[in-house]
Amino acid sequence: MTTESKPLMSLGPIGAGASISVISPASFAIPERVAGGMERLNQLGFSPRIGANTQSRGPLFFAGSPEQRLADLQAAFTDPETSVVAAVRGGYGSNYLLDRVDLALIEKHPKPFFAYSDMTGLQLYLLDQLGLPAFHGPMVAADFYREDGVHLDSFHAALAGKPYSVGSAEGLRTLRSGTALGTLYGGCLSILVALIGTRWEPATENKLLFIEDVGAKPYQIDRMLWQLRAAGKLSGVRGIIFGEMLDCTSPGAPENLLEDAILSALDGLNIPIVIGLRSGHVSRQNVTLIFGIEAELDAGTAARIDLLQPAVKP
Repeated sequence: MTTESKPLMSLGPIGAGASISVISPASFAIPERVAGGMERLNQLGFSPRIGANTQSRGPLFFAGSPEQRLADLQAAFTDPETSVVAAVRGGYGSNYLLDRVDLALIEKHPKPFFAYSDMTGLQLYLLDQLGLPAFHGPMVAADFYREDGVHLDSFHAALAGKPYSVGSAEGLRTLRSGTALGTLYGGCLSILVALIGTRWEPATENKLLFIEDVGAKPYQIDRMLWQLRAAGKLSGVRGIIFGEMLDCTSPGAPENLLEDAILSALDGLNIPIVIGLRSGHVSRQNVTLIFGIEAELDAGTAARIDLLQPAVKP
């Protein structure tokens, strides 16, 4: 199991035309979406390059064997010409890399790693063990290929090392009012829950916790929150930020069932709670968050999150 996160690494500046290594640590992607995402990165002035095994298909639903996927991950970090590492998509499979990844190697070559969904465990493991900031943000064949798939302001600010804020314009709204200051941390709820009881159990305690998921019914969200709480993973959490929770509905159920279920599951926690932030699995404009940095949550009439600490040297 993990303990408190290590001090945050400071990453080097990301210059104009920076090279982005695109890899598939989990499932394979639709080739047309990969091509579209690569083209969009080119249009934005970056120089994307595909990992040797990124477009592998199989075995099963994986983008190659664990050895192939790990080789691409570690090659991307060690490549002297690569400034940023970006996952092509999530899906399933990065858990097979957790006991194989060379932490010492990654520690010698720290870089921004953009991912979400299935990569939650891998990103948090690198954050907890090494202090590598986790860039919970757009992926190539999940977001960049879409015309309106990326929230460019937060993406550019995160890479430029500039403090920035997100709020109602990014979907955020208050469920329970209050303010909180703390280290931003979290990811995909179903992955957080799956890691409980393993060596890679996330260190959520005393954090400003971001939680998101896709396609889970309200009772399933309730059950996962119950498990987090029963496992002590909400002990001391300073505030909770829910994502857009895309398609987390039940046919024929009341429109506010998810929000009611969340408030019921978290009853008794005297902390601010907000929902709706478009980061991770989203309908449009995927917002970049940086886990491991200090942030402030203001859950008021107009909810806002201020990301206070740069992860990249400006």
